[in-house]
Amino acid sequence: MKILRLIRISFICWRYGLDELLLENIRHPFAAKLLKITRFGRQYTKSRGQRLREALETLGPIFVKFGQVLSTRRDVVPHDIADELALLQDKVPPFPSEQAVATIEQSLGKPIRELFAEFELTPHASASVAQVHIAYLFSGQKVAVKVLRPGMLKVIEKDIALMRTFARLVQRYIPDGKRLKPKEVVDEFDQYLHDELDLQVEAANCSQLRRNFSHPKRAGLLLVPEVFWSYSSKEVFTMEWMEGIPINKVEELRARGVDIAKLARMGVEIFFTQVFEDGFFHADMHPGNILVSLDEKSFGQYIAVDFGIVGSLSEFDKNYLAQNFLAFFQRDYRRVAQLHIESGWVPADTREELLEGAVRTVCEPHFDRPLSEISLGQVLLRLFQTSRRFNVEIQPQLVLLQKTLLNIEGMGRELDPNLDLWKTAKPFLEKWMWQRVGPKGFMEQLQKESTQWANILPALPRLLQQRLQQENHSEALLQTLTKIQKQQEKANLLSAIAIGIFTVSIGGLIYYFLR
Repeated sequence: MKILRLIRISFICWRYGLDELLLENIRHPFAAKLLKITRFGRQYTKSRGQRLREALETLGPIFVKFGQVLSTRRDVVPHDIADELALLQDKVPPFPSEQAVATIEQSLGKPIRELFAEFELTPHASASVAQVHIAYLFSGQKVAVKVLRPGMLKVIEKDIALMRTFARLVQRYIPDGKRLKPKEVVDEFDQYLHDELDLQVEAANCSQLRRNFSHPKRAGLLLVPEVFWSYSSKEVFTMEWMEGIPINKVEELRARGVDIAKLARMGVEIFFTQVFEDGFFHADMHPGNILVSLDEKSFGQYIAVDFGIVGSLSEFDKNYLAQNFLAFFQRDYRRVAQLHIESGWVPADTREELLEGAVRTVCEPHFDRPLSEISLGQVLLRLFQTSRRFNVEIQPQLVLLQKTLLNIEGMGRELDPNLDLWKTAKPFLEKWMWQRVGPKGFMEQLQKESTQWANILPALPRLLQQRLQQENHSEALLQTLTKIQKQQEKANLLSAIAIGIFTVSIGGLIYYFLR
């Protein structure tokens, strides 16, 4: 079966001319001859990116998923291909409702009629890994029930095995193969898919994001559905049903009275709140996953759905990003170079002035345009591309953030072409820096450490006494060792004298008998 699958994949690759993408990059005379043979009789009017996208759609849902993940890796994929892969649509025919019901009953341990007051057999939406059904709890609560597609693990394992084979070939025979790290990309995709096969991972992401935006200070920013854990498992994810209009339906939103300019600013505010305050962000914010509420209580608010892809940033990552953005807009390219070196992602022996010049070359052209037209996502992408020249390994979480930032910018400027992204983002960056280095940040750090002080302060006298005792013991031990050393030196001297006397005596005896 694996051989048949490989033959089908090879045929589809030949049909869409993907063999040319591989062979034209192999610097070997045989590859050039083989390319002439395979190219015979074929002419393509479509771009290489479009052909690759259509080939992945033909190969099936797992390859579509791979293309979607690959589109986020603009640090290793050419721009034209990444842009085309971003258009991949994860739409597949639904699987039979009887199988969905069987999965729910087996996973949750009860008949469907005991779990839900009403369960709609016709799926509301279907994707490669799961499909969604509308249901009602006995309390009357309307919910969305996401059910894992049966038999996905076997399909994934087979296709991932083939992808690993292709990755090894690319890494071995393509000149730029090692830098592209195809095996690492496939490993990353493998991890992503297996996480998506566990719907409790997505449910936990949803729950965390909801908790982050439940604070009164963030009221009116983002609505996140409630997770019903009693009706959720690895194969089933039940959440509150959210009603809204997709954010890309701008004219319909405007007709309903939604403030479009305010909506654009809110999108940017939501993103930077997640990044610089929480370090946890929804990383799949395309129009299909973002709705706008028309309910009277939450009119005009954003609604987030589908939490399979999230990003996490450490304090180090957040500091790196904030300082890079601020240094960029102050045109302090030396600081940008220093940040790259201090981060450890650029080799320590990198010449700072060379990196500064490279950063200036790619960033300075942005300032020929108004700030409202500057793309922060493109700035970050340019920084990553510059870093690549100096053998830096970009962290996956930052690449994911850059891709999400591009989505947010595109979505925001589609809503409001005059959106000044920098004007919206700058307060968050300055606030973040002030919280870390200002008096407020100092007091907050003291407060965080206070729980440790409560345990340490009462123990200080005992710890000090132990330390002094250790020092006394150390001093006594040093005196003992010094005494032993002196005794050893004395013993060595006596031994040397004895050996000398013995040697002289033996020499005298030998001389006496030989003369």
